[in-house]
Amino acid sequence: MKLSQLIKGLHLKPFGHSSGADPDIQSVHYNSREVRPNSLFVAIPGFKVDGHNFIEDAVARGAVAVATEQPVNTSVEVVQIASARESLPIIASRFFNHPSRKLQVVGITGTNGKTTTAYLIESIFQQAGFNTGVIGTINYRFAGRNYENPVTTPESLDLQKILDRMVQDGVTHAIMEVSSHAVDLFRIKACQFNVGVFTNFSQDHLDYHKNMNAYWACKKAFFTDYLGTGFSQDQATAILNINDAKGRELAAALPYQCVTVGHQPDAALQPQDIQQGPHGIRGRLTTSVEAVTFASTLSGAHNLENILCAAGVGTAYGLAPETIAKGIANLDRVPGRLEKIPDPGGRFIYVDYAHTPDALKNVLQALRAMSSKRTVCVFGCGGDRDPDKRPQMGAVAAKLCDLAIITSDNPRTEKPLGIISQIKQGLQAQNAYEYQAAELIHGFKRSGYTVEPDRRRAIHLAIDVAEAGDTVLIAGKGHETYQILGLRTIAFDDCQEVRKALMAKKQESTRPLPDVSSGGS
Repeated sequence: MKLSQLIKGLHLKPFGHSSGADPDIQSVHYNSREVRPNSLFVAIPGFKVDGHNFIEDAVARGAVAVATEQPVNTSVEVVQIASARESLPIIASRFFNHPSRKLQVVGITGTNGKTTTAYLIESIFQQAGFNTGVIGTINYRFAGRNYENPVTTPESLDLQKILDRMVQDGVTHAIMEVSSHAVDLFRIKACQFNVGVFTNFSQDHLDYHKNMNAYWACKKAFFTDYLGTGFSQDQATAILNINDAKGRELAAALPYQCVTVGHQPDAALQPQDIQQGPHGIRGRLTTSVEAVTFASTLSGAHNLENILCAAGVGTAYGLAPETIAKGIANLDRVPGRLEKIPDPGGRFIYVDYAHTPDALKNVLQALRAMSSKRTVCVFGCGGDRDPDKRPQMGAVAAKLCDLAIITSDNPRTEKPLGIISQIKQGLQAQNAYEYQAAELIHGFKRSGYTVEPDRRRAIHLAIDVAEAGDTVLIAGKGHETYQILGLRTIAFDDCQEVRKALMAKKQESTRPLPDVSSGGS
């Protein structure tokens, strides 16, 4: 594609073209290390590195044009743009011939529940016979293949490339988790969405957004600035969870079709005759004209809301009730979301991604509702992230756990004990008793908490102190298979560590006692 076609209509600064040449562009890049001959390099000012510092590297690797926010002197064609982040998605969409326009695209946003809702919608779509692709926190997947995804919503160029590959492989419906970062950083600009889903809203990412108003502005902007753009608004539909006040706010403000879901009498899709237990959720989802009888292996009130949102999408696409019900039933697990680890010792052990106060509360409430015995929870908080949520999560654990084991969770460049001390503030405010390690050798009788900064030892401790019938929750990392310590990333998988702890416990219980029958000399 000609450079002039890629930049047509962009907000160009007066510097403009350096020569007036109009080269053919064979590829587009924002990472200079990936530049190939006859390409366009877009220099993005990043949070840690500035793409403008790598222009000469891009030229040396074969770039025939560069798009920059600053005047530069180089040997190739230069286009000076007002905003690289806003321009890149437009350039990328044009380069890949607007792939989102060839798909039905469902975007899911909200603080919690995006991943589970995406899995549910995927299962419903597959039951309906749709060729489905998913872009989400765990991975992106289509045509029977899975790919690692380092962020929930990829950078705009990568996103358009993935959508193009989906189109080439015959995908008809794409499901995308949309993060607040993706909205704020224009990653989803130039994407055409047909359906948008709002799951819920609570505190997260304040290290980036600084306050809840700014965070909400990004979530809301998905529905006001992106959903329905590129075609008439009567073709867009929003699925809104009005159990959450922000969902109700959106329902009152949006000019296009909304399908509201929730327990409220005015919700378009409501749950009735719900039964919940350790084996899942069952009941009916009712509209004004029909009902869907469903059964799911997922557990907890928060997952009922995710099921409602997914069923709302099926309703928006006019799918038959039995198709929606079969799709819900067919999903038996979501990696790292209340993922159950079998234990021959009779403990009920779960690994979950819960890393916000609201998510931790939802999961612990769900587990307590299913168990009559004690709840042990291992959790921490990420470093270089929102510090305000740390005491809040401590308070949640104090109220809902019989024993909380505070540990590390991707401390990054912060000192783990500094993070832990902030978590402890929330427990101390609830007058929770602090156990020392030696006190837990023979288990525990009263509710409280302890500190074990080493996550592996914390998991083993939880297995050691829990008894048959107790529930153990390992929270915060879910599907992740790594720990970020300083600037290093090491392999670490909560599910594997639980299995190792169970094996160690089994070996310990089967180890023969020392022979003391003959006495000693």
